[in-house]
Amino acid sequence: MKIAKIFCFAFAAIIFMSSFNNPAYKIARLKYSGGGDWYGDRTALPNLIKFCNENLKTNFEADDDVVEVGSASLFNYPFTFMTGHGNVIFTDQEARNLRKYLTGGGFLHIDDNYGFDKFIRPQMKKVFPELDFVELPVNHLIYHQKYPFPNGLPKIHEHDGKRAQGFGLIYKGRLVCFYTYECDLGNGWEDYGTYAGDTQEARLKALKMGANLIQYIFTQ
Repeated sequence: MKIAKIFCFAFAAIIFMSSFNNPAYKIARLKYSGGGDWYGDRTALPNLIKFCNENLKTNFEADDDVVEVGSASLFNYPFTFMTGHGNVIFTDQEARNLRKYLTGGGFLHIDDNYGFDKFIRPQMKKVFPELDFVELPVNHLIYHQKYPFPNGLPKIHEHDGKRAQGFGLIYKGRLVCFYTYECDLGNGWEDYGTYAGDTQEARLKALKMGANLIQYIFTQ
């Protein structure tokens, strides 16, 4: 029954194109083991939800849920968000569950909150041993939804000063996971003033890119 529910996400364009009186959808934050701070950027998703509901006319519930990687409840959410700085461990069961979720219609956004790269890549290899992350070109549709980003992913926080990159896992022609690296969209979605040196301009760029991601997911 859970799998059947996720297949209905193929019709999720209805969220953008038809009645907004339908029951609200929820999005979720992915909780994982290993010691990393899966709970980081606490105000990020509520702010992104509010921005999308106001500017894309989506119908998301105001607060995000927390769902564990290996839980059957994962299949209740069309979109899940994952972030952190530290270690990540997926058990074999969790890797299988996440794979089933992603190949069945779900979507995962992984946001590097700085230092996440060396931990998340090996764990996603457990999920898709046959796939590698590929950098999405600047002409990819994810950057050209309501808000055009002709140069690709915006740089929100400096981190190591490297350019921001958007990577994807593509399964049978479908983008199932978007990994934002050296960008830190989640920090940009947080309440203004959370981080020293934040600007309203950078925060708006982050929210607009997040809205593009949501719009792409629900209309692809």
